[in-house]
Amino acid sequence: MEDVGIVIVTHNSALEIGPCLDAAVTTGARVVVVDNASADGTCAEVERRGVRLIANSSNAGFAAAVNQGVRALDAPLLLLLNPDAVMQTGLEHLRDACRDPQTAAAGGMLVDNGGQPQLGFMVRRFPSPAALCLEVLLVNRLWPRNPVNWQYRCLDLDYSAPLEVDQPAGAFLMIRRDAWERLGGFDESFYPLWFEDVDFLKRAKDSSCHIRFVPGAVAKHTGGHSIRKISLEFRQFYWYRSLLKYTAKHFPRGAEKAVCVAVILGSVLRTVLGIPHQRSFKPIAVYGKVVRLAGRQLFFGAAG
Repeated sequence: MEDVGIVIVTHNSALEIGPCLDAAVTTGARVVVVDNASADGTCAEVERRGVRLIANSSNAGFAAAVNQGVRALDAPLLLLLNPDAVMQTGLEHLRDACRDPQTAAAGGMLVDNGGQPQLGFMVRRFPSPAALCLEVLLVNRLWPRNPVNWQYRCLDLDYSAPLEVDQPAGAFLMIRRDAWERLGGFDESFYPLWFEDVDFLKRAKDSSCHIRFVPGAVAKHTGGHSIRKISLEFRQFYWYRSLLKYTAKHFPRGAEKAVCVAVILGSVLRTVLGIPHQRSFKPIAVYGKVVRLAGRQLFFGAAG
């Protein structure tokens, strides 16, 4: 597996990174960990295993850290692996899928602790304006099996065989270096995280590349460990900011405006519901920032 380099980005991942690295090093691939200013024992766990570590003194964001890791490797195939993803198989299936020069990326099967596929997460279609509007307006929370959400989360697919897909999860995703370099890697303005992998795969698909799902490659995935360590207020703001940036890059102006309006209306709704639920006025401050952000983009366009 010397033609494969594994990039793992960590942020306060001490509890998760050990099993992830133990499985990764057994593949024979070269591994680099880029740590985004962890305040726990993450770096010590990495160093204990003799894995190459790039320790950032501040949180550079997920996209920038991935780009750092890619630059530190010269392998023609790159595996992006989350620290809470533990490979259960080798990388042969992903490598075989990426041997096709027209294939930009291939993702594997993600399973939970019970061995069940993480349907709705491990593969999705690219978000449409309707899908994002229903998400921010809480429709998907109230009616999760609505046809738009069902299609977006690819709940109609048979995952027992390889598939051509839009968006495998970035938690366990192999990318050809030539495609990575041609597309310019991850867009670092998606800071600190969210939608950077979706944006990359959308650009790959728009350039006529294939993107594959390969069920023979399996990783056990916990999910969301770093996100839970970000305060709820920052988490919500950053998610909406990245969502709005994605709409500005990939949607026609009319569809972008529709999502902005939905974000504003949904934020008002979440504020009204959040105050009694949290017994706090914090939702006013959080969603007030989101409303201002969406309002500026609605009337003046997205910030550069």
